[in-house]
Amino acid sequence: MAILQIIKEGDETLRKTSREVTEITPRIITLLDDMAETMREANGVGLAAVQVGVLRRIVVIECEPGKLIELINPVIVSQKGEQEELEGCLSIPGKNGITKRPQHVTVEALDRYGKKRRLSGSGLLAKAFCHEIDHLDGILYIDKAIKMLTDEELKELYEED
Repeated sequence: MAILQIIKEGDETLRKTSREVTEITPRIITLLDDMAETMREANGVGLAAVQVGVLRRIVVIECEPGKLIELINPVIVSQKGEQEELEGCLSIPGKNGITKRPQHVTVEALDRYGKKRRLSGSGLLAKAFCHEIDHLDGILYIDKAIKMLTDEELKELYEED
């Protein structure tokens, strides 16, 4: 496995639409493994392939240690409720904003074995599903933020916790 370079805001690749995966090859499996390792090394919760310069519809998410979710060609099939929460991104270091996302999301995707899966999540996982799938369509959370926080506001927020 390898740690991949995470591309940053300003790189036009982040604004491109990723292509569907038509065949799960050994290269795709290696990419999934490398993305998981890269995400963990960067202390992230999720990572889309586009963030490491690969325009494929692949996402890894790990909201709880040891519970890795791998999604190939993910699609949101249902969403309910609403949450306004703090959001950040490994491709936009040092910035945070408040976004409105669904409280509960269900996605369908293939796993690394080509099996179709349906997964549901609430709270952080719902937000991660939306955030990472947005990446696959060239959308960044800053496009949806209702407010970007200053360093001072962020510091105050963390002092409240």
